[in-house]
Amino acid sequence: MKTIDIRKTLLGVAAIIALLCGTSAHAQYNKHYFFWVGRTCMMNNDYQEAIRTLNTLLRFDDEAFEGYFLRGIAKYNLDDLIGAEADFTAAIRLNPVYTQAYTYRAITRSRLGNYDDALQDFREAIDLRPDLPGPYYSRGVTRLLNQQFDEAIADFDKFIRQENKVADAFICRGLSYLHLKDTARAYENFDTAIRTNRENPNGYNRRGDLYMRQGRYKEAEADFDKAIACDSSYLLSYFNRALVYNETHRPMQALADFDEVLRLDSTNSLTYFNRAMLRTQIGDYNRALEDYDKVALYSPDNILVYYNRAGVHAQLGDWEKAVEDYTAAIGLYPDFANAYIYRGRLRELLRDPQGAKRDRQTAQRKIAEYRARLNDSTYSIYADTTQRFDRLLSFDNKLSGSSFERVAGGGAREEMRLLPLFKFTLMQPDTAPQPARYHLRRVEDFRKRIGDERLVLSWRESDLQPDSLLQLDRDRAERLKREPTTWTLLFERALTQSLVKQYTNSVSTYTAAIEQNPANPFLYLNRATTRAEMIDFISSIDNSYQRITIDSDPANRLNNRSKRTYSYDEAVADLNKAVKLFPDFAHAYYNRANLQALAGNLPEAYEDYTRAIDLDPAFAEAYYNRGVVQLFMKDTRKGCLDLSKAGELGIAEAYETLKRYARTEN
Repeated sequence: MKTIDIRKTLLGVAAIIALLCGTSAHAQYNKHYFFWVGRTCMMNNDYQEAIRTLNTLLRFDDEAFEGYFLRGIAKYNLDDLIGAEADFTAAIRLNPVYTQAYTYRAITRSRLGNYDDALQDFREAIDLRPDLPGPYYSRGVTRLLNQQFDEAIADFDKFIRQENKVADAFICRGLSYLHLKDTARAYENFDTAIRTNRENPNGYNRRGDLYMRQGRYKEAEADFDKAIACDSSYLLSYFNRALVYNETHRPMQALADFDEVLRLDSTNSLTYFNRAMLRTQIGDYNRALEDYDKVALYSPDNILVYYNRAGVHAQLGDWEKAVEDYTAAIGLYPDFANAYIYRGRLRELLRDPQGAKRDRQTAQRKIAEYRARLNDSTYSIYADTTQRFDRLLSFDNKLSGSSFERVAGGGAREEMRLLPLFKFTLMQPDTAPQPARYHLRRVEDFRKRIGDERLVLSWRESDLQPDSLLQLDRDRAERLKREPTTWTLLFERALTQSLVKQYTNSVSTYTAAIEQNPANPFLYLNRATTRAEMIDFISSIDNSYQRITIDSDPANRLNNRSKRTYSYDEAVADLNKAVKLFPDFAHAYYNRANLQALAGNLPEAYEDYTRAIDLDPAFAEAYYNRGVVQLFMKDTRKGCLDLSKAGELGIAEAYETLKRYARTEN
């Protein structure tokens, strides 16, 4: 689905500005002049000049509430949402019955993700002027974003009763019905939107998307054709039509539409990925490789890129490179049975019978483990199957890397990443970071009990070589056969299993350790991180990627949901247990905050990061991640302050993020 553009809730701004012209008629000449110039700049979309002019007006008269209101609209259009909110608040303070100021502050707060306060502002505006239709539409959009679908429909009904010529109102009401799974009423509203404005591509795109999802490709194609005729620069119409062409066995036309998408957006990795698969299907292997190389450049941690590219290398007879790519896929996800199967076949061709035999045996074991867990809700989604991975992905999907390096959101800020979870891991003693602060006796006692000088609590990757980790894991497996099964030995084995990415086995081993020592918070901490990492790897091969967004509007978040979601509930439950057992353990709050952020629960994440910082005022990583979360919540000033503090405390990534953020804001 495409996005709602909340900017459209600022309908009628020019008319409002014109109405305001008369309100300054009694002011002094200079004030009237600056107000008129500011209003003219606004109508010409010269918002920066409007702000400069209105600043002069407000220096003459700091009680000119209309000046604050207009400046708030200018700031809003420049994406200075915090400044816009402050100006609308000033206008309300000076004129407590200023209906439009309540309305536009509500719209601004909605974009900031502050839905509760936005809805309160809408209530104020509607109480003041229940006859105005605009606030009902804007409140309906906010309720739609807040997933209050029935209430949103009620607001759109009220708006449409007064204004039945606004296509976007029918589109939004149709989306509300669609989220309630009432496709008949969704169709009805999309049809009405199209009849209301036949030049608006959004109605055709919405209806075409729904047709496509239901396999009604002829109708979908007609709608996408019409959407392109209305707006030839909207890449989503071309992308969706390419999917229709592919489903109806017209690959050359699909390729032409993918080419057009890439002409409009040359960095769209999902389109390169789809074009690579389509070129592979028609035998254009060399150009398919070029596309996969582009995707590998943009999404180096995605398993399917290497897996699919390996197949192309094999088709071209370059078996060594194919083996390298299958090996890369296995390195990212060692439970990937398909990769073992095909690598084994290639090793036979390369006269490596021993390697081929090992791969066959490993693949058979992985498949058996998967089948054994099919009835176990804990693991059934985590193991690899031998399914195919050559189906084109919809625009609802996004190739991406680790979940622990991103936060839900869109636009240019997608580059900003969270620092990963803390866990007990193994590092070379001479490279392990030395804890200069927050020295917890209980953590040190745990490390001494395990008795391995390489054991550290860190978010960084282990610097032990893969061969060393594999040997260490085998050694601990042998020890479990020879020695009594203690919780400490189980912890050590679970740790090495997780480090070699044998996640399902690691979780089982941690569980066995917890059964022997259920009061140890550190066992829950590591099981939580393993469960979360396991979900993260699986998500990269199950077509459940972070959704692509069209712009940076937070309105995208509602419609940019994965068809299949991966729940961090079990990992969060482990962290809840760790916190209960050890309330002063700042890292447990930090980890829980990360998972809340990944689940889109940004206020809850903020609270947990704050708790971690309260316990450890020098917790640099918590400042960094809280800063990123606040930027996504549009609390720019506080977010940048937190990033600055993280930099002061030694997180070099903080300064890069601040630079990146500054570039995206310009």
